[in-house]
Amino acid sequence: MDNNLAIYIHWPFCKSKCPYCDFYKGVCKDVNQDEIIAEYLENLSYYHELTSERRIKSIFFGGGTPSLIKPQNIAKIIDFIVGKWPIKSDIEISLEANPNSDYDNMFSELKSAGINRLSLGVQALNEKDLKFLGRTHSLNQARNCLNKITEIFDNHSADLIYARPAQNLESWEKELEEICSYGLKHISLYQLTIEDGTVFARKGIKALDDEQAAQMYDFTCDFLADKGYNLYEVSNFTQKGYESRHNLTYWTGGDYLGIGKSAHGRLTLDGKFYATVYPLQHEFLTPEERAEELIITGLRLTKGIDMIKFKQICGIDFMGFVNVKHLDDLVTDGFLVKNNNFIYATKKGFQVLNELIYQLCDKR
Repeated sequence: MDNNLAIYIHWPFCKSKCPYCDFYKGVCKDVNQDEIIAEYLENLSYYHELTSERRIKSIFFGGGTPSLIKPQNIAKIIDFIVGKWPIKSDIEISLEANPNSDYDNMFSELKSAGINRLSLGVQALNEKDLKFLGRTHSLNQARNCLNKITEIFDNHSADLIYARPAQNLESWEKELEEICSYGLKHISLYQLTIEDGTVFARKGIKALDDEQAAQMYDFTCDFLADKGYNLYEVSNFTQKGYESRHNLTYWTGGDYLGIGKSAHGRLTLDGKFYATVYPLQHEFLTPEERAEELIITGLRLTKGIDMIKFKQICGIDFMGFVNVKHLDDLVTDGFLVKNNNFIYATKKGFQVLNELIYQLCDKR
């Protein structure tokens, strides 16, 4: 078993909720941070008793808007973890920030608190679409924050959303050109989807149709490759050596702790697999359930699924688990590639990833 362990800290609060968002979040500008942080530390203490010999390779503050947490409270959490577990010398400590939470010296204070990788939620680089997406920051705020994080941090990322209604390749190319101009080490680009229960769904908002979104995705991959950003996961592009090591834990089936309301984790204890959920609950996962998760996450990666590692993690032979006829058909049709010990999706396959997963896991 891999001795490394990742920790996810979930801050479920935002200044406002975006109309496309279907995550668990609270809109709250004034919460008792000391109370919440104390609960985080209690939960971390509980999991330390179960994992004290594991080595922490990454910490990720996500949300919500974790840049709303006071830097001294972020430092308290990091110091607590460092004081409890063995720590990798090159540990990655990431935090998601929104431009609307920026204040004087915020990024410098976050770095001083222990953050060494900053991910900025920009989502659009024009005023019209920022307003449409419900973002409460301006274009100038986004630009100022992009300049700050690339000046202060050595490792940085930004998020954009594409396939917005009526978006075209010409306007999207301008946004891509600009986001690349900041010299970010990593860029995450997410296709707009309208989820049930969101404000967009209730209003009947429609994203771009599948064909247009696919064209935009292909264009984006080629454009960013020319700029030195390699696609390594279906929605993530990076300069060499700056992949999100924390997120790779999810995608490659590693163990991680989830701390905070709505956070979840995956933990191997005494050779058994557990999904951990708030508050401090463990749900047993069968080897078959774990195998299916490994397919769902592993096919998101351009390198795909390592069939040897797949068996090492869940104890099941990959070819014995999947629908081999469907696998052969998907390879023949150009959606998947089987190369030595790896199975991976082609660019064509990435466009229909959910269907590929369904076909592989379909036992009929």
